[in-house]
Amino acid sequence: MSSISFDNALNIYPKTTQLRAARAEILANNLANADTPHYKARDIDFNAMLDGAMSSRSIGMEKTHKAHISGNQSVDDSLKYRNPYQPAIDGNTVDTQMEQSFYTENALRYNVSFEFLNSGFKGMKNALKSQ
Repeated sequence: MSSISFDNALNIYPKTTQLRAARAEILANNLANADTPHYKARDIDFNAMLDGAMSSRSIGMEKTHKAHISGNQSVDDSLKYRNPYQPAIDGNTVDTQMEQSFYTENALRYNVSFEFLNSGFKGMKNALKSQ
């Protein structure tokens, strides 16, 4: 009997789903602060974060001591301030329509990633049933 690899069966979808959820939180925070003076809209570079996560996964870095630096990049480390097209007089850089658009697109992509992740779990379940 051969072993089943979660990484091979689920591919990139666990990390994709995790990053999409983190981005949704960031975008929701931007929308919640649309009227906060001097608030700066933030976002992450989703593709760069995913590339970084996948390259560290393929290298297979292992932390063998608590003082070692982790090879994983956190979302907080990758937050970037968005350059506004037209900042408000009070210094706020949130463009509500743009943030809503980004949030909606991210939510749709999250659902797609979740569906792929779910089908990966179903495939593993079927493989286990057949053994």
